Amino acid sequence: MVTFETVMEIKILHKQGMSSRAIARELGISRNTVKRYLQAKSEPPKYTPRPAVASLLDEYRDYIRQRIADAHPYKIPATVIAREIRDQGYRGGMTILRIFIRSLSVPQEQEPAVRFETEPGRQMQVDWGTLRNGRSPLHVFVAVLGYSRMLYIEFTDNMRYDTLETCHRNAFRFFGGVPREVLYDNMKTVVLQRDAYQTGQHRFHPSLWQFGKEMGFSPRLCRPFRAQTKGKVERMVQYTRNSFYIPLMTRLLPMGITVDVETANRHGLRWLHDVANQRKHETIQARPCDRWLEEQQSMLALPPEKKEYDVHPGENLVNFDKHPCIIHSPSTTHSAEEWRDDGTATSTTDGARRAVATGKPYKRSACAVTTGSRPGMELYGLPGASAS
Repeated sequence: MVTFETVMEIKILHKQGMSSRAIARELGISRNTVKRYLQAKSEPPKYTPRPAVASLLDEYRDYIRQRIADAHPYKIPATVIAREIRDQGYRGGMTILRIFIRSLSVPQEQEPAVRFETEPGRQMQVDWGTLRNGRSPLHVFVAVLGYSRMLYIEFTDNMRYDTLETCHRNAFRFFGGVPREVLYDNMKTVVLQRDAYQTGQHRFHPSLWQFGKEMGFSPRLCRPFRAQTKGKVERMVQYTRNSFYIPLMTRLLPMGITVDVETANRHGLRWLHDVANQRKHETIQARPCDRWLEEQQSMLALPPEKKEYDVHPGENLVNFDKHPCIIHSPSTTHSAEEWRDDGTATSTTDGARRAVATGKPYKRSACAVTTGSRPGMELYGLPGASAS
């Protein structure tokens, strides 16, 4: 059976310019299957998350954790723990118990890992960092390009999916292009189930697949306990915390100023421009901003942006430009490609032509155009700050 993820991979790779033969070879499926889904007009059916299944081990996990912690640095055999919890009523098997005990073990010191490098334009790594919890939380979205180590950060007060997508869009604008894949950790807003179909084939959030299809990138998950696959962005989270946030917080705190989202983002853009992407990176022995000039040439072009217009009743409407736009009216919001002077619009979602909710034609307000770009990029001449 062809999964939802496979269908989305077919469409994304096709958008990246791969032929049907190349896609079939990449995904290990037939060319006829690739062609069938490329020619299909409708999207594949959406899946719903499977309900969580209770484990026979659940009520004994706290006991096992405490038992192992009390015995540290000595190890207690799984057979001994199994005997103890069976006396308490455990009726499960040994396999699930051994897996859980192994997950609690302190990892053995390993040989230094060989750093995983990628070619220009291939990969962007993404992660969240939590800088402050409580009533006014502060989180930082961190994205780093794999080849150039070009860094982008954005501060938020939540880590919801819609916020994650907005940060992605801003990062792509900042970098001036889209990488072919984005690497994630086990974010709940990204992956619903790891290895859902078989090893390495994960169940991602459907909205992420749709977003990837729109922008042209494929989502990927890093391998557990493999620092070399996602170490770039994890180090950048720590780097942002130690080199930017803590110095800023300790400088403003004596003045009675709390670092909120707006303050962090304003100072963060300047730090990216003046420090983070200008420094000589120890691993690549080059400045990220210099390597980025090379990497950008290999990135996918940004798709046309949806532009926002405020519209006002009472004036005749002229044809808009043919780019996608979002029209805000007093009573509703329409997504349309073109509005005409008869008060109707062509919807980008279903192609239907609809009358304006109030029955009156609208005219675009010339001063209301915005692409939704993050404020401040133009101020410092940042990479993604070209006027649209």
